[in-house]
Order: sequence, then structure tokens, then C-alpha cells
Amino acid sequence: MNRREFITHSLAAVAATSVLATACKKNSSATLASKEEDGEMTMRTNPNSGDRVSLLGFGMMRLPVQAGGTARENPDSAIDQEAVNEMVDYALEHGVNYFDTSPVYCQGLSEQSTGIALARHPRNSYFIATKLSNFSTSVWSHEESVAMFERSLNYLQTDYVDYLLLHSIGGTSRGKDSLETFYGRYMDNGILDWLVEQKKKGRIRNLGFSYHGDIQIFDMLLKWHDEGKYHWDFVQIELNYLDWNYANEINPRNTDADYLYAELEKRGIPAVIMEPLLGGRLANQPDAITAKMHKKDSRYTPAAWAFRFAGSPKGVLSVLSGMTYMEHLQENIRTFSPLEPLSVLEEEWLLALAKDIYELKAIPCTTCNYCMPCPYGLNIPAIFSHYNKCIAEGVMPSADSQENEYKRNRRAFLVGYDRSVPKLRQADHCIGCDHCVSHCPQRIDIPGEMRRIDRFVDELRKNNA
Repeated sequence: MNRREFITHSLAAVAATSVLATACKKNSSATLASKEEDGEMTMRTNPNSGDRVSLLGFGMMRLPVQAGGTARENPDSAIDQEAVNEMVDYALEHGVNYFDTSPVYCQGLSEQSTGIALARHPRNSYFIATKLSNFSTSVWSHEESVAMFERSLNYLQTDYVDYLLLHSIGGTSRGKDSLETFYGRYMDNGILDWLVEQKKKGRIRNLGFSYHGDIQIFDMLLKWHDEGKYHWDFVQIELNYLDWNYANEINPRNTDADYLYAELEKRGIPAVIMEPLLGGRLANQPDAITAKMHKKDSRYTPAAWAFRFAGSPKGVLSVLSGMTYMEHLQENIRTFSPLEPLSVLEEEWLLALAKDIYELKAIPCTTCNYCMPCPYGLNIPAIFSHYNKCIAEGVMPSADSQENEYKRNRRAFLVGYDRSVPKLRQADHCIGCDHCVSHCPQRIDIPGEMRRIDRFVDELRKNNA
């Protein structure tokens, strides 16, 4: 079954539900209103556990800090716990019940903050997802990995995790390929078998993995599922309308989302979606792309179009969004309360629009910050963000442009670069140590991109005519 059939099936189900709701309303004893009338959050049922999960999931990766912004922008500032509490309260009040965190988010403080906010509510009113984020070889031992899991329970103030993920499988560690890395993190130390035992004891309710990188690892784990060696209750994948067909073309080491989703759907494994906005890139489109979206249907923002794409397939359990501000949470809740699935024609139009976006050739950085800190002080995400921002705003200096336009864009690029990235943290200070490469979920050739940007900037500085 292809994606069009998935969405057609979903639309049929929605139509059937609407007919049933209408019939019930004609009965004087009926009290259940339709989602369209009362604005309820769209919910999905996990077929493996029966959990009723909100289609919008709260990603606890970009929590606000007291200095403003996030821990990525102000790493020395404490998390604004009062703001987090308010957002979690609002989310729960409006139907959001899936909260995704990790030991490595927010400078290692996300689990503590999430635990404080959620512990103020009944334990059966929410689902906690966290991860075994044993990336460094120093925590690959059985004892260290167990300790990480136990700390997660302590920080989250709970005696069980609803959804536990092997974090970012398919990635590499320095000096090791993806298969060696996977076996070192989960198999040679016996930790995967230990996690299976914890699930039998009820300390883990659902066991799965998040995928970034080498497709042979993804296929291997699904083969184990087919053979009954290990059972995956859910899998987290990157899915958005740009990555649906272009993830591999943007970066040959990535995998198109249509393949990932189809492999999960045919096995009945629920998919949890990360990067529906591609690190915010799909919410901040170039003016020309935004204009096309507005002309198509002015009711939907660029973010709403992306969320509708990610949430439409019937095998999607929850779509994660990392939210820092209350207004983002409120806007996203409106989009998902209820989510209007894409029509077949809308899906075809959005996938065609993805080709226009792909041809802009931006760097596929989602500003996840896994590459940081750089041993030599580079601000890698800020460098990529400025470069992509100029592409998105249509102000990238080009030799093909008119002289006055080139001068104007050249100056804007260089001034903006120096303002957003201190000189000692710019691309020309990269020595190509490759420390960052193994940490990048998007598998970007970061040193190669740094060299390319450095050459580009150097050329702009020389052309001071």
C-alpha cells in the first residue's frame, strides 16, 4: 500500500466517523460530540498496548531558560521551570499526553525538568518517552548503561517508562562504523537483553528505537522483529514532506522517509515522528514558497502544512514538536485539534512543492546541537543557520545576479555572518578534526561544508569592489 492509499484510507475512516457522530447526535441520549465541534485533540491508539496517545507530542528538547531562548542559545542559563510547568499544564489540559525527553537534552537537564512538571499530575494522565542515550564509549559498559536508565527513572520521578528508545541507532562513534557502534552500545554489553527483562518486569511499557543514519541497521532490527528475536513496539523516524523523497538526495547517508514509513506500516509497528518541521526549516520558508502555500489555502501556515503531512498517515502514533514558547504550543494544539488529514490532491501538491525547496540546496542542519561543543570553538549550528537563512530569504549573493543586487546581498551576508557568529567561531577556524561528524544525526559532512562556506566567505570578502 502506497502513501496515497494510506491517506485515502485515513480519509475514509474520518468520513465514517463523521457519519457515526451525526447519527449519534440524532439520538437524544447521545452525548459524544464530534471533534470538529468541540476542538478535541486528535488521538491515535497504539495497537500493541491500547494506549490512546495524542497525535501532537511534546518534545522536551528545546525548553526555555531564564535568560531567554533555549539552553542551546544560552547554555549557562538555568531552565525556566515555571514556564515549563505552565506549558505542561496547558498541554495536558488540551489533550497532549505524550512527552519525549532524553538524558542528553537541554545540557542534560531535560529529564529533571520534565519530571518536576509532570509529577504534579496523576501518573496515568500522561506517557513519558525517554531514551538510552549512551553515545560515548565511556558509557558503553553494562553498568554505565544501567545507571543511565536508573537515573532517568529518578529524574522523571517515576518507577516505569511508557516508551523507552534505543537512541539514534545507525550512527557512528569515532573510529567505529555504524555496525560496530550499534553492537558496542547495545549488544556486546548485554544491555538490550537487560532492557527486554525490564519490560517483562513492567519498568518499560513499550520498547523501540529512534533511527538516524545507516539503513543496514534499520533493516537488521526489523529483520530481528520479523524473526521474533526482538519485538519493537514502536519506532521513531524523521518524516516530513521534504525528506519523503529527497532525504537521500540531500545527503546520500540518509534514507527517504517513504521507505522508512512503509517498512514500519507493513509490519504494524507504530511510527513516532521527529523533525516534522526539519528543525524549523519548513516553518520558515522563502517568501516565494510561503506565497504558494498561502495561495493554495490561506488557512494554513507553513508549519501547519508540514504537521498535516506528518500526521496524516494512519500508522503515525504521535508527531513530536520541540516547543519553547507558549504561543508555539497553542498554535500547534490548534493545528492538531483536530488535525485535518491531507487530501490526495493536497499531498500531491505538497510533494511537488518539496522539489522547489530541495532545489534551493540548503544544508540539512536541524540545529539539534549534537555536534557541539566543537573542540576548536566553532559555532557549527549558527554558521549553518546563517547560510540557510540567506538561501531561505532569497538574499544569497550570486555571481549571476545584477551588480547592484550582488553588492547588496554580499554586504548583507557578511554583516549578518559577523553579527550571528563571532569571528573566532566562524568556518575558517575548522581544522577538519572530524570530532563532530559521528554525532550528527543528519550525517552531514560538517568539515566539508565548513570548507565550502569558508571558501565562499573568503571570495565574498575579496570582492569588495
